[in-house]
Amino acid sequence: MRIAYRKNAIVVREYQLDIGTVQVYDDYMVSTFDEGTTLTLERAYQIIGISEIHFREKNFGYISLRKNSYAVDPTIYNYLRGMENLKAFAIVSKKEIDMHNFKIEKLFYKKNMEFFIEFDNALTWIKKRLKNSKKKKNKN
Repeated sequence: MRIAYRKNAIVVREYQLDIGTVQVYDDYMVSTFDEGTTLTLERAYQIIGISEIHFREKNFGYISLRKNSYAVDPTIYNYLRGMENLKAFAIVSKKEIDMHNFKIEKLFYKKNMEFFIEFDNALTWIKKRLKNSKKKKNKN
């Protein structure tokens, strides 16, 4: 999978978790989880905690980079839906199984969530969603 990070994208902080890596950028996060991992609610709380440290007063996007195969407990999305400042959720994968799983995950999440084959397209979409949410906020 080709991942072309933007040249001006600077990793603010990288977290090594027991299930993989989370990289925090200025206004988005990127997770890459290990092969065979199960993303449980308990593990999701770690990621939510990271988002609260870096984006407490700020809108952000989340990119799930699915290089490896792993399981996701769909009840996690009930909690993610409640995060008002999470404005866009992107999944990046070239695997057909991930596309099928995405359709199921989207039923649970019910907010701005898209599937991409290329990382750059996901990042462009995230940035656009964040820009649009900023415009809406400024109108109020």
